[in-house]
Amino acid sequence: MQVNDLIFKELIKRGYSLEGKTRVWNIADSKLWYLSPEQAQGYLELEHHKDYSKYMFETEIEMLNKYMPAIADQVLNANAVNIIDIGCGDGKKAVPIIEELHKRVKIRYCPIDISSYMVSKAIEKITKLNKGEVVQFQWNISDFDNLENVASILRNQEYRQNFLLFLGGTLGNFEMHEVMYEIMEAMEGSEDYLLIGVALTNAKPEDIIASYKQGLMDQFLSKVLTQIGFKREEIEFGVKYKNSRVEMYYTLLKDVNLKFGGRTIFFSKGDQILIAVSHRYKEAELKKAMKIYFKNVKYFFNREKTWVLVLCKK
Repeated sequence: MQVNDLIFKELIKRGYSLEGKTRVWNIADSKLWYLSPEQAQGYLELEHHKDYSKYMFETEIEMLNKYMPAIADQVLNANAVNIIDIGCGDGKKAVPIIEELHKRVKIRYCPIDISSYMVSKAIEKITKLNKGEVVQFQWNISDFDNLENVASILRNQEYRQNFLLFLGGTLGNFEMHEVMYEIMEAMEGSEDYLLIGVALTNAKPEDIIASYKQGLMDQFLSKVLTQIGFKREEIEFGVKYKNSRVEMYYTLLKDVNLKFGGRTIFFSKGDQILIAVSHRYKEAELKKAMKIYFKNVKYFFNREKTWVLVLCKK
């Protein structure tokens, strides 16, 4: 199977490192989370879990409802705007933005995600709003390498301005500077804006861990490993918070040998497989990084300063 082949190759390519006497295999790459419709749907189900939803989605959506009028005042400088939703998920994060902008200008919504399943869900959700055009084309299923092409194709004489969204704390799943460079390159200085939703370090570590360490997260992430031959009873889910990032991993409960395409990987009891990381940024660290890429940056914090919306212009 193609899915198995990709994950298996990642394990071989990355190998393992030692933390003390523990072998740690690192395949913490978000592209592996959504390789099948079942995986993508598993994430959408996770979004409804009360602890995870409260921490990762409800806060941001409340902030969007609160701050979008002020953000719209800042952003809009044309009669029509393309909304490019990077890592769109099922599109729900874009709803309060569309609701506000539609009052003022013509809008065209373009969901971008590495998962075709997510894109189809976003197209379905936003189409039902009936508040502007929803773009369906070959570049919907895309990653950051194609973002500049998407932005260029969408821009025309009527829709000169692009408003890029990068919400849901998705930035924390990537190497910040690599991603920010790709997004910045897709923007034109005179017209375009970017809105980022970022999780900060100010939340209590025990609260962060609790929001991730629950059954639906385990069900979602374990699919990466069961697709290459691990059995659920052979792995145990764990979450830790260190160095300002959440780490989600599986510990091997027995020796396991995986074979695929003539290759074998030998896992020992006690080995750990790092499956996902989510960075939490300090306010000063985030502001320093944004200065590298953008001349005009505004910050909108929630009361506890655990989350921030960052509005950027080159």
